[in-house]
Amino acid sequence: MHLKLREPRRPEPRWPSIAAIGAVAGLHYALPSALSPGPDWLVPLLVLGFAAPALISHRIRAYRAARIFGYVALCTVTVATLVSLGLLVAGLPSHKETPLQLLISAACLWTSNVLIFASWYWRLDAGGPHQRDLRGAHTDGAFLFPQMMLDAELREQMGEQDWRPGFVDYLFLAFNTSTAFSPTDVPVLSRWAKALMMLQAAISLATLAILAARAVNIL
Repeated sequence: MHLKLREPRRPEPRWPSIAAIGAVAGLHYALPSALSPGPDWLVPLLVLGFAAPALISHRIRAYRAARIFGYVALCTVTVATLVSLGLLVAGLPSHKETPLQLLISAACLWTSNVLIFASWYWRLDAGGPHQRDLRGAHTDGAFLFPQMMLDAELREQMGEQDWRPGFVDYLFLAFNTSTAFSPTDVPVLSRWAKALMMLQAAISLATLAILAARAVNIL
């Protein structure tokens, strides 16, 4: 009689979240200088200064330090995005930005909004990625993913008995929130998650309805 051994669970890679934060830093560098909180290079430099130690700390299994550096990097791009959006909205009456600059700024801020909140959901749900890796199947969290509603037998038949959400799942959730202004197929259970999703939807609405519409009307 041979026993079938289950393969050990592999920890979720951390590079997608760091890549998302790095992409946000690059999008901030592409914004007009008037919309940058400081010199154009300030946000990318700060992100690099925090993201690199986060990756190194995770590599050497210093998970607490990795989480701290990751949170600081994410807070940096979050604050920078809110400041840039505020500067853009405040500068609309003065007509300083050209229609093309408005469209570019709106696209950069909307994309940053999706990546930032996907990273927040990924870091906060069910204790974060490290805690999710330590558990078995993902059955409890701030979001009710469709896989969580399957019964145990069906999950085993589908090969999803050890399923847990990855960064792409949270990216999909954030993308839907910024486009449909709703979580679509993923109900929200936690109050903190509802608050974050309302903030994300408000930022997306301001970016699309106010800035992009204004730029299109000027063209």
